[in-house]
Amino acid sequence: MPHKPPTQEELEKRKIVGVNFETVTDVSSTDFPGHYPGEDHAWDIERFKKGFSVEFHQNDPYEASFSLIGCDASIANAFRRIMIADVPTLAIENVFIWNNTSVIQDEVLAHRLGLIPFTGGREGLHEFLKWFEKPAEGEQPNCTDYNTVELSLDIKCEDNDDADSKETDPTKLYHHAHVYAKDIVFKPIGRQEQYFSGENIIRPVNPDILIAKLRPGQQISLTMHMHKGVGSDHAKFSPVATASYRIMPTITITQPILGRDAEKFQKCFPKGVIGLEKVTAKEAAQKGSGYRGHEGELKAVVVDPKRDTVSREVLRHEEFKDKVKLGRRRDHFIYLVESTGQWESDAIFLESVSHLKAKAKSLEQQLVNMVR
Repeated sequence: MPHKPPTQEELEKRKIVGVNFETVTDVSSTDFPGHYPGEDHAWDIERFKKGFSVEFHQNDPYEASFSLIGCDASIANAFRRIMIADVPTLAIENVFIWNNTSVIQDEVLAHRLGLIPFTGGREGLHEFLKWFEKPAEGEQPNCTDYNTVELSLDIKCEDNDDADSKETDPTKLYHHAHVYAKDIVFKPIGRQEQYFSGENIIRPVNPDILIAKLRPGQQISLTMHMHKGVGSDHAKFSPVATASYRIMPTITITQPILGRDAEKFQKCFPKGVIGLEKVTAKEAAQKGSGYRGHEGELKAVVVDPKRDTVSREVLRHEEFKDKVKLGRRRDHFIYLVESTGQWESDAIFLESVSHLKAKAKSLEQQLVNMVR
């Protein structure tokens, strides 16, 4: 018998991971050649283009949320890992301490300074500044204006002669009792002033990051060199505070949920997932709808499933046992990207796309070389 092609409903059902009371079903993908007799599931670029899309839900400079729809989990995870580990940023790499009489040891102080996120002019950070090549043993480092950014921190704590005799707050008793990121001074070299001046000056993303606490007589005097790096070398170079994704939740109401049950059903989910609407006259008159005789009563409807955390709370209640199905769509990934400030959040994702393309071309060239 000839193979009957699947309906659109069947195709959508294949994409859903079932979330049950105690089990998770259909966790493996089935859209590969040979799984369904008579169906062609060989990868095709045109088919991929037709089914793939990107939808932004939030796009702020420091935080973005968007969906990748129609791709495999391996590709989705590749973008996440590239955003964390391969997109370059500028961070403090070398600290030259001339004087440190604070209670913080030199090594700890240098580590704290390295983790402070900085920002500056986008053109200077991403185009003008180049990679710094570490010198071989015995050679002098080649620090220039296009591969090294110099910063300095010179703070000394002193008594405040104008403080009240009964004052107990150290920030009022002393000058520079607390050392903050805003106390770090950028020292432009050569052409850096063209790219990093005015609003584009290199500065901490958050000026109020606490570096150390000092008391009268204590001093910190040091110079820092910043270089480009990637998160795979050290977390301080990662452009994101977090880059994560989750699979799109699905909620299917299979039988009408009305009245007080609808209100209870709504409370089983995070705010905004389930809404309450009144049963219309048309629905109440429709045969087999389940709403006959319930005109004007409240009914539960799914409003925004992506807000759901899939806690399965609703499955604990006997009255909802056969009225709802929970799941996740395996080809719909909801990303959350939080930038540390050197890249805009959406630009980090676009940069990860460029990196993945470059990796694919490099792999392709290696295969070509193997054939030769």
